[in-house]
Amino acid sequence: MREALRPLVLLHSDPAFRERLRRIAQGRFDLRRVQEWPELDAAVRATAPGGIVVVDPYHGRSPRDRLAPELISLLRRFPSAAVVAAPFMRPGWLEDIRILGEWGIAGIIDLEAESTDLLILRTLQGGRSRPLRNFLRDRFGALPTGRARLILDTAIEIVIAGHHARDLARELHVHRDTLLRWCRQARLPVPRQLLMWLRVLLAAELLDNPGQTVEHVALACGYSSDDALARALERRLGMRPAALRQHGAFRVAVERFQSEVRALYPPEEAPSAPHSPSMRVA
Repeated sequence: MREALRPLVLLHSDPAFRERLRRIAQGRFDLRRVQEWPELDAAVRATAPGGIVVVDPYHGRSPRDRLAPELISLLRRFPSAAVVAAPFMRPGWLEDIRILGEWGIAGIIDLEAESTDLLILRTLQGGRSRPLRNFLRDRFGALPTGRARLILDTAIEIVIAGHHARDLARELHVHRDTLLRWCRQARLPVPRQLLMWLRVLLAAELLDNPGQTVEHVALACGYSSDDALARALERRLGMRPAALRQHGAFRVAVERFQSEVRALYPPEEAPSAPHSPSMRVA
């Protein structure tokens, strides 16, 4: 079965850039153009968690205006959205870029520079799920091997794409027994449990977005219904979605995940890291 393309939502009035992005997206993304901010809002809600958004941060504004308030509102309501800004220079634009960075913009495409198609593609590919990635890298970044980061980065992509534990070993080009050994050496849960926890963490991340309904979070994260999501969260985190939102869903999920990892690998029983250099996986 052919893998579904990741949604790429575009709100931009420049025809040359639209055509360029269409060419870059071909065969890689499912490009969906919208015309105005209200359509973008609906598209962001519909394409989470795997969707990427490319937007002119001044869309609908006059040449002397600053950032579109609709974009600031979007970033507030969907802080986990992978939004990439593609602005042309105008007075105050560097300060505006700083503001967007503070609000969690996932990347910048500089339309004034001679950016290659490859650089634009890398900006798009690197924009998804930064809060989840950053937490996991902070949590496991001190390990003496890069295998933990490799496993986690790949596992995040597997979860976002809606795939399963068997796909993780295939994506890493290793046997399942090898992956199991790598997880234990890196002090990670076994692959099936790791993906389950990443799905819970992703759902918690999306629940912290005020613009997302519980039903949509459930469907976006691979649960059959909002009730199935609620049961999974109650089983793993001890709370249902409404209570998690009140307490900070992602913070609660992170604490429980860390607690489970500590229980799996007490200091005196922690598997030792391999002394040989880590294998490079293509």
